[in-house]
Amino acid sequence: MIIADKTTPRIRSHPLELIPLFRRWPSSPARNIAYTAIWSSLIGLGLTVTQEMFGRSDMSFGRMLFYTTVISNLIGFLVHGALHFIERHVPREKAVLFRSVQLLAVGMACVAGIPVGNALLQGRNPLFFFQGGKVMTVLLAFGMLTAVLIVLVLAAGERRMRREADAARQQEQIAAAGRLVAEARLRALQAQIEPHFLYNTLANVVGLIDSQPAKARRMLERFIDYLRASLSASRAEHATLQGELELARAYLDVLGVRLEGRLRWRFEIAPGIDRLLIAPMLLQPLVENAVMHGIEPKLEGGDIVLRAHPDGGLLCIDVCDTGLGLRMLPPRPGGGVGLSNLRERLHQLYGPAASLRLIENPAGGVSARLQLPLLEPCTTIPTP
Repeated sequence: MIIADKTTPRIRSHPLELIPLFRRWPSSPARNIAYTAIWSSLIGLGLTVTQEMFGRSDMSFGRMLFYTTVISNLIGFLVHGALHFIERHVPREKAVLFRSVQLLAVGMACVAGIPVGNALLQGRNPLFFFQGGKVMTVLLAFGMLTAVLIVLVLAAGERRMRREADAARQQEQIAAAGRLVAEARLRALQAQIEPHFLYNTLANVVGLIDSQPAKARRMLERFIDYLRASLSASRAEHATLQGELELARAYLDVLGVRLEGRLRWRFEIAPGIDRLLIAPMLLQPLVENAVMHGIEPKLEGGDIVLRAHPDGGLLCIDVCDTGLGLRMLPPRPGGGVGLSNLRERLHQLYGPAASLRLIENPAGGVSARLQLPLLEPCTTIPTP
C-alpha cells in the first residue's frame, strides 16, 4: 500500500511484503500499485481455481479467470485507495477507531466491487445484487470476511516492520556504543603513551641542556610540536592524513635526537592524498611499535619507512622497519596490547572494510600494513 507521507516513518507494508522476495524493492507509489495488481490477480487466480474444483459453472476456465481477475483487481484498487485515504485522515494513535474504520472501508470496497465489476463486464444493473436478501447476505459475509483477513495481514506486516525498526535501532545503539568504546580505548592508549614518552623525553632534555644545548632545544621544540598535534588529534573525530603524518614526524624527530644515528626514517607519500580523512591516532601506534619493538632493541638501530598510497577504493599505509623482526623480538611487558587495541578500533570504526597485518620482511624487520576505506578529502586543515 502507499505510505502516508514521505517525511513520516513508513509504518504500513503491502501484503505482498509478507513474502521475503517482495521486500527487495523499496516502497514507492508505482511499486505499490504494481504490487496491488499482482496481489489482486493472484487472489483472482486462486478463486478461479477454487470455483473450477468445487463449483459448478457454465463458463470456460479462461473466461472465468478473466472475469474473476478483473473484479478482484477492481476490489483490490478500491481497498488500496481506501487504506491510503484512511492513512492520511484517521489518527493511528486511536487504535480501535483506526482498525474499525479500516474494517468498514475494506468491507464496503468488497461489497461494492462485485456489483460494479459485473456491471462493467456483463452490463448488469449493480442494484440487482442488493434486491435479494440471500445475495445481499452473501455479499456482506464475503465483504466482512475479506476485510478481517486483509486487516490481519496488514497488522502482521506492521508488526514485522516494527520489529525490524526496533532491531535497526538496537544495531545503531550497539554501533554507537562500539564507537564510544573505541574512542575510550583511544584515550586509554594516549594515556599509556604520553606519560612514558613524556618522562623519557624530559629526562633526555635535562641531560642535554648543559652539554648540548642546541640538541636539547631541538628536542624540546619537536616535543612541543608533538604534544600540540597529539592534543588536536585527541579532540577530533576525524583527522587528515597530513595531520597524522605531522604527529608521526614530530614523534620520530624527538626519538631521533635521543637515538641519534641509530634511528633513520623517511616518508614516501603519493601526491594528492595528504588531505584524505582518517580516524585520529591510527599511525602513531604503528610508528611507536616499529621503534620500541624493532629499532630500539637492535644494537645498530635501523630505518623506518612510512609509505601511503591509494589502491582502488582503499588507502594503503605501510610502516616498515629494519629492526629485529618478529622471530628475534624479545618479550616486553604489555607487548601487543597497542596493536590489539588498534585492531579493535578499526573494527568498530570501519567494520570489515579496514584491516591491519604484520608482515615479516625478507631482509629483516617488520612491515605493518594498514588498509582503510578511501574517504573524501578534507577541504580545510583542522587547527589545533
